[in-house]
Amino acid sequence: MPTTPSPEAIGRHPHLGDLCPQGWIRVDFHSHTMWSGDSTTTPDEIRESVAETGIDVLCVTDHNAIKGAIELNDNLPCRVVVGEELKTHAGEIIGLFLKERIPQGIRPEDAAKNIRDQGGLVYIPHPFDPMRNNLQAEVLDELVNNDLVDGIEILNGKTSLRSLNEKAAAYAVKHDLAIGAGSDAHVAEAIGAVYLEMPDFDGPEEFLSSMRMGRAVGHHYDPPRRWRPRIVPSTAD
Repeated sequence: MPTTPSPEAIGRHPHLGDLCPQGWIRVDFHSHTMWSGDSTTTPDEIRESVAETGIDVLCVTDHNAIKGAIELNDNLPCRVVVGEELKTHAGEIIGLFLKERIPQGIRPEDAAKNIRDQGGLVYIPHPFDPMRNNLQAEVLDELVNNDLVDGIEILNGKTSLRSLNEKAAAYAVKHDLAIGAGSDAHVAEAIGAVYLEMPDFDGPEEFLSSMRMGRAVGHHYDPPRRWRPRIVPSTAD
């Protein structure tokens, strides 16, 4: 009986699923670099991983920083969305398409308004994962009720329980939110483990519309940081 060859057998990276429809792209909504503080992934390692996985767009969402995303913007074999995963007093929020860094520790509603003022999108990562710094449920509800959320992460590569991702997907449907999916990569090997297939876009407005037509692809993938000799450049301003 014939069998379907594995991605490795046909020369494709194991993170990648079926080929995208024509005019569609693969977007990893959530990734971290050495600018995050809890990741040592260097620009060279990111370039290598992006080239291997074939990701078309990488949202670089470092913790409380956008400098790495800006520096990588013209230096990867894919498009880069400048983002930031910022810590509020009630959990984390991601801003996409940012022009300026947003300070951590501010109120969630102020963070969302700051993102919107920059022309960016308010994206909620790992919304129901108690093992992460997820946004408190009542605060998420308040932001949604005040129309301050654009999209929600329905598949996160570091969330090990499928039920938590399913809960996020159900929440998106209930509240008519756009969907996103990201590897939450803190090591280079995890980039592209989770992504959203969606129509191509030009700018934040089209990006948001494409999210609504997208489909999440990927799997839980949270490997330990592999030791290798490296020189991590300074991330100080």
